[in-house]
Amino acid sequence: MNFSTPMRMITVGFVFLISLAACDNTSENKLKFKLVETETENSILVSELSQANRIINEMNNSQYGNIRQQVVTQPAKFKETSDTLEDIKDRKRLRCGGNADLPGFGYLSPDNSQFSGFDIDICRSIAAATLGDQGADLIEIIPLTSRLRFSALQSGQVDVLTRNTTWTLSRDSELRANYAGITFYDGQGVLVRRDSDINRISELDQHSVCVQDGSTSALNIAAYFKSIDKSVEVSAHLDRVSALESYDSGSCDAYTADKTSLMVQKVLLSNPGEHHLLEGDISREPLGPVVRHGDDNWRDIVFWTVQCLLNTEFHGISIENVESFLESDDSAIALLLGVEGKLGEKLGLSNDFCYQIVKQVGNYEDIYERHLGYKSKFSFPRTINALYTDGGLFYPLPFR
Repeated sequence: MNFSTPMRMITVGFVFLISLAACDNTSENKLKFKLVETETENSILVSELSQANRIINEMNNSQYGNIRQQVVTQPAKFKETSDTLEDIKDRKRLRCGGNADLPGFGYLSPDNSQFSGFDIDICRSIAAATLGDQGADLIEIIPLTSRLRFSALQSGQVDVLTRNTTWTLSRDSELRANYAGITFYDGQGVLVRRDSDINRISELDQHSVCVQDGSTSALNIAAYFKSIDKSVEVSAHLDRVSALESYDSGSCDAYTADKTSLMVQKVLLSNPGEHHLLEGDISREPLGPVVRHGDDNWRDIVFWTVQCLLNTEFHGISIENVESFLESDDSAIALLLGVEGKLGEKLGLSNDFCYQIVKQVGNYEDIYERHLGYKSKFSFPRTINALYTDGGLFYPLPFR
C-alpha cells in the first residue's frame, strides 16, 4: 500500500505502540492510547497546513478577482468525491475513524495491539459488505479525537467514522457529514466519587466537571445547568484519556460523557469501585456511522449494512446458523441473503453482501453481546437498543 505523508506518520505511531505492547500497567496503557491519538492529530494538522499553503499560493498567483474569489470560497479540507466505493475496492482496504481507548466500543489491546469492540465490528461489517469474502479483515482503524474526527472524514483520510458520534442537526448540515443510521442509543450521564456529597446531577452546582473537548457532552453539560438556573465549572480536555486522568487525580469533582462510555471507562480508574454513575440523563445521544456529503451511494451502503445487522437478528439468522438459512423457502430471507434477487447490485455490491456480513461478523445481537452484553465483562442489558419486538427502538427496514 502507498501511504501519503500523514498516513506514514500514523504508521510510525502504530509501530512504536506495538513495541510497547508488553507493558500492561494502566497508566502506561493510557499513555499508549494518547500517543496514537496525538500522532493521528499531528498528521491531520500537517495535511491541513499543506492544503492552506497550497491555497495561499494559488491566491498569490491569481491574476483575476473571480479566480481569487473562487479559491477563497472553496472549502480547503473537503474531499469532493462520489467514488468512495471504487477507492476502497482499488486499495482493497476500508479506512475507519475510530477509538483506541474506549473498552467495549473501540479499544486497542495492549496485549496484542489489535483493535476490538462494538464500533470496530461495525467497521468490519461495512468492509465485509464492500470487499466480500474475508473483507471483514481488510480494515484500517485510525484513532481520532472528538475534535479532529470530522476533519479526517472531510479530508478523505477515512472513509467512514465508526466511533461514538452523536447525530445532531448542526453536524448533519454544517460539517458536510451524512449520518448513515443509528447503531446505538445512549444518553449523557455523570460519574462521581461515592464518598462525595453529590447524589443528583443538579447537586453539581458550583462543582467542577471534566469533559472531552469537541464532544456534544461539553455543550450539553453547560446547557443543562443553564436551563435549571445553576452553574458548573466545565474543565474541557483535548481527549478522553486526559479528561479521565484529570478526574481520577481529583482535579475535577465529576466526569461527564455518554453513560455507556462512563460505565466502560470506569474500569480504567485507579479504584473503580470508589465511583458510581448518578441517576438520570442530561441528553439523548443517538450514535451512528458517518460519511461525507457528496456520495449518496456510499451512504446507502453503510446504511443498509446496519439494516442487514438488524434484519438478520429479526429473522433469527446469526453467525452460528447463517449457512442453514441459505436453503430457506422464505422469500424475504432469500432476498436478504442474496440467494434470490439482485438487491446488492443496486448498491454496486455483490448480491450476497448481507450473507457475507453475518458469516464474517454476525448480526446485531452477535456484535452487541460479544462486546457489551452478557458474553462480555460488562453485561449491559439491551433495553432501548433491542429490536422493537423486544421493547427496544430498532425497527428493521425491509430488504425488497
